[in-house]
Amino acid sequence: MAIQKIGVIGAGQMGNGIAQVAAQVGFDVVMQDISAASLEKGLATISSSCDRMIKKQTMTEDQKKSLLAKIKTSTQLSDLAQVDIVIEAATENVDLKLKIFRDLDQIVKKDALLVSNTSSISITKIAGVTGRPDKVAGM
Repeated sequence: MAIQKIGVIGAGQMGNGIAQVAAQVGFDVVMQDISAASLEKGLATISSSCDRMIKKQTMTEDQKKSLLAKIKTSTQLSDLAQVDIVIEAATENVDLKLKIFRDLDQIVKKDALLVSNTSSISITKIAGVTGRPDKVAGM
């Protein structure tokens, strides 16, 4: 499977950083969070990061515009239905993460990869709440 579209759950420090890097290398990204304010803050952080790169002359204004155009935002998990991989970067709360993965299992394409950015929760436990444990990974 060729990965073309990436979903990122969480617009905080990890999530917006993942979204930025994915968009910077050319992927279309859907960054999802539960609040529009969090999404706006995440996009503002990405924009500021790009501005720092422009100042260092490692990015142009046109590259920034292109990068930002590759990132769509949503407050709905259902908007991740057509992504090829979802990278979850939500708060380190086991119940929340298990709910997210249960929901994703029902929403995204059956061949989509589900990845967690957790640092403390068992990937086996997360994978166990899905019908596709072979397509769940940690990063």
